[in-house]
Amino acid sequence: MRRRHFAGWLAGALLARPLAAQNPAPEPKPAPAEEPVDLELVLLVDASASITTGALEFQLRGHAAAFRDDKVKAAVAAGPGIAVTLARFDGPHSLKVLLPWRRLASAADADAFAEAVLAAPAGQEAGSTAIGSAVLDALELFKGSGFDGPRQTIDIVSNGFSNAGLDSTLARDAAETAGVTVNALVILDEYDWLEDYYRQQVIGGIGAFVRTAEGRDSFIQALIAKLIDEIV
Repeated sequence: MRRRHFAGWLAGALLARPLAAQNPAPEPKPAPAEEPVDLELVLLVDASASITTGALEFQLRGHAAAFRDDKVKAAVAAGPGIAVTLARFDGPHSLKVLLPWRRLASAADADAFAEAVLAAPAGQEAGSTAIGSAVLDALELFKGSGFDGPRQTIDIVSNGFSNAGLDSTLARDAAETAGVTVNALVILDEYDWLEDYYRQQVIGGIGAFVRTAEGRDSFIQALIAKLIDEIV
């Protein structure tokens, strides 16, 4: 009797083993491959209340016009493509992505990006001007972007200075440590000393530069020149 019980138990155990093998634990999925590009570019526009009323909308229209420019289109199409995202900022840790990452590799891509900029839900100017916090938060945007480029750049457009949040020099140092370049385009319609301020307090990294626009009339041309310098 004992042998029959043992034989029955053994047969049941052997029959049960293949069932467990039929349902193995699922293997983890590999991380999606990052798409190679020549440049990963974060475009930051100043949406603080300290800037002139309507300046946010003006900045966005200017970006759209710049990406429609033939020289910018040629720069975009000359290489393997660039990855671009657009975000607004005002007070500390207020960064809001208006357009998620996308790849631009042709004139048609640049035109489509320009249309998307004009359609972006920009909102209204509000809050203080926290440039350091904006740079630090922008660094996080490169993580999980889906792109892999040898150059990473944060580009700030503003006509004001930092008056809240993290010290902009600390954010600049953090960007440099991460291998990210911080550039700036400064509109001098409010403070004529801002160029030196951004050069000393904000920009940093390989090839970092400040461009200026004396006012709104020269903004688009300055933005075009800046984008070409960054892309090529």
